[in-house]
Amino acid sequence: MNISLILIVALLPVALLSFYIYKRDPLPEPAPLLRKAFIYGALIVFPILIVESVFSFALTPLLAIPFIGAILKAFIVAAIPEEGFKLLALWLLLRKNPYFDEHIDGIVYAVYVSLGFAAIENIMYLFGNQEILLQVGIMRALMAVPGHYAFGILMGFFYSLYYFVNRSSYNRNMIFVAPVIAHGTYDAILFVSEMSEYVAVISIIASVVFCIWLHRFCFKRIQSHIHRDKKLFGE
Repeated sequence: MNISLILIVALLPVALLSFYIYKRDPLPEPAPLLRKAFIYGALIVFPILIVESVFSFALTPLLAIPFIGAILKAFIVAAIPEEGFKLLALWLLLRKNPYFDEHIDGIVYAVYVSLGFAAIENIMYLFGNQEILLQVGIMRALMAVPGHYAFGILMGFFYSLYYFVNRSSYNRNMIFVAPVIAHGTYDAILFVSEMSEYVAVISIIASVVFCIWLHRFCFKRIQSHIHRDKKLFGE
């Protein structure tokens, strides 16, 4: 299989979403910092794999239970470690960042971290499914990569909300809780599809409905922060 083709299929949706969120920022962030955010997101793949392996081993008996196993795998094995390390990367990027001065910035940096992770994850999935490269690539371009993009929006939205607007415990907790709930729900819907063919049909419909709702919700969050920035700078 042509390695260049795999990389193109894996990275094209990542590049498009990166460009989209970059253009949403009225005062774009410095390119070196965005590259740093993307690299941080890529690097956290490796500790995440270790933690997920440990959690999977510890929960092995429970993961074999239909439905319950899918929920545990979605939230405990996948969502919590992945969003936890993304948050760590985001905090490292923003804690002493003088360019973090707009509400939309939290979303931009969080999305770049998420897409860095999604890029490596996508490459790994496609190298592991070379015989059905295009099918897997298209499905992940439409679902998985935009999913990580949306989880990043939620994390960045609440990070900026807490930092600039209201330092309540609710906003602080939602920086982590919101993307975990969205991520876990998305994965759980897909994982329960393995129970039977009938459940799989319902799962596919549910996942499409959930993704449409999630992206509409996230688009409104982007718009709300852009509106706050316009008021802040008197535009």
